[in-house]
Amino acid sequence: MLLKTNTVTSLFLLLAFAVTLIISCDKNEQPIDTGYVNITIRPNSTEYIQLNNPGGWVYLYANPPSRGVLVYRLSFDEFKAYERTPTYMQDSCCVDEVNTICTKIIVDETITFAVDTCSGSKYLLLDGSVIQGPATYPLVAFRTTYDGEYLHIYN
Repeated sequence: MLLKTNTVTSLFLLLAFAVTLIISCDKNEQPIDTGYVNITIRPNSTEYIQLNNPGGWVYLYANPPSRGVLVYRLSFDEFKAYERTPTYMQDSCCVDEVNTICTKIIVDETITFAVDTCSGSKYLLLDGSVIQGPATYPLVAFRTTYDGEYLHIYN
């Protein structure tokens, strides 16, 4: 009888551990550290003329460990803001025809996608989702609030 009780107790503890492990593994957890980001800009000003219309975008400086913020104007009252550090092999560097460059997110010529300069992973600017390449996590998105004059970007 004592053997059965120990076996049942062991199975129960193993099951409880497995459930805890599964619950604690969050699929939305981002694989990079962006640090503290808290930026406020006036997107309709001449300083950010690229953001004056939907489809416009700019790169903003953010304190390390962030590599900066990519801001995309989705509509007249909605903005998306993404970390420029890729979610795939974020510390890698590669060589182009002339220079060694470290990986970062840039906007492609069509202004529809963001591209990782080293892995070639492509992300949709509308929501940051991966659409091509080896990356499995979407771009890290920051929270944004817009009151018609000021755009606040934060995490």
